[in-house]
Amino acid sequence: MTSRERMHTAMHPDEGRPDRVPVMCQLALGHYFRHAGLDPIDVWHDSAVFAEALLRLQRAYRFDGILVNLPGRRGDWRRFIRSIEDRGTRRIIHWPNGRVTVAWPDENPRVICDATGRGFAPAPADVDPDKLFYVEPHDLAGLTYPTTWGFDSDPAEPGAEFFPPWHWDTLKAVRAAAPDVSVHGEVFSPFSQWIELVGCAAGMLAIVDDRVKVHACLARLTAGAIALALGHLAADADAVLISSAYAGAGLISREHYRQFVLPYERALIEAVKASYPDRAVYTHTCGAIGDRLELMVDTGTDGIDTLDPPPLGTVDLADARARLGPRIFIKGNVDPVNTLLRGSPEDCSRDARERIRIAGADGGYVLSSACSVSPRTPRANVEALVRAALEAA
Repeated sequence: MTSRERMHTAMHPDEGRPDRVPVMCQLALGHYFRHAGLDPIDVWHDSAVFAEALLRLQRAYRFDGILVNLPGRRGDWRRFIRSIEDRGTRRIIHWPNGRVTVAWPDENPRVICDATGRGFAPAPADVDPDKLFYVEPHDLAGLTYPTTWGFDSDPAEPGAEFFPPWHWDTLKAVRAAAPDVSVHGEVFSPFSQWIELVGCAAGMLAIVDDRVKVHACLARLTAGAIALALGHLAADADAVLISSAYAGAGLISREHYRQFVLPYERALIEAVKASYPDRAVYTHTCGAIGDRLELMVDTGTDGIDTLDPPPLGTVDLADARARLGPRIFIKGNVDPVNTLLRGSPEDCSRDARERIRIAGADGGYVLSSACSVSPRTPRANVEALVRAALEAA
């Protein structure tokens, strides 16, 4: 099997078993900054350079899949730079609209307003649902409301023309260069978009204080997530990952999950599957999700990603496999901190073999770190995962 075929079979358990358990970790952006041999500023801001970073580390680690987890960029982004200054380990990029980007060598850049020194976040009371479509916190100029792309002066119109054509440039470049590798696009879930827009504390309070408005906003953000997901698949992505990072038990209850997450992710998944029934849609939720696995299945998702084990989360892999049943594929459960970051290659290999033993025998499992591989994780530890999968075949 090619890597693309192997991942497809693992993500569609009803179609049989792959020739071995596939391996695909989500790497932190800082891991690309440290290990791809490219300028971190270019990796973050340039479609072609980010595509090259994705490809270099996929080849180095021999992963079966690549997650394209930044939007494409406009090709002339460099002309907007006013200046770049060095401040020790940081570089500060000055843009024409009074915003600055603080860029670190191994962390996500942060766009702040130069006058305040803070990131942009409207108050929930100031958000008009009719002006929402999709919230993109990783745009060139950071988060905006209403959404403008880069340094455009006019907001993007909600609807078919909302996303600019270059939004898929990175995904298309990776697909062209790696035809035998499984390539995945990412969308933020409606609830994640809401939290990214107004901030975690304000967003969580609003689901209690102003739930009618929150529901109206989530409905609008679902339409944008659908449009973006369909764009990924039209660009020949093999699968779409729904990033639902704020939906674990450490942040919201099961009841709030049922009200504010489940119906909107279900609508998103149903719309995508209506147009692309053969492509996988799966859900990434970090942390403590052991109490809501069945609720996640109720969204119609094809798979569940991370499955953080204790002490980071609350998922026992054998229990999850038994509860989720044969239809749902699962991905993850290797501790990214205590095993991958702090352990030895032997620790990583031993842990990987155990995950394969528990969940890989009947297919429907992708070996992966539970959440992102951190920037300073030793490369030898990541390489040990693929070796373990090859040895177990």
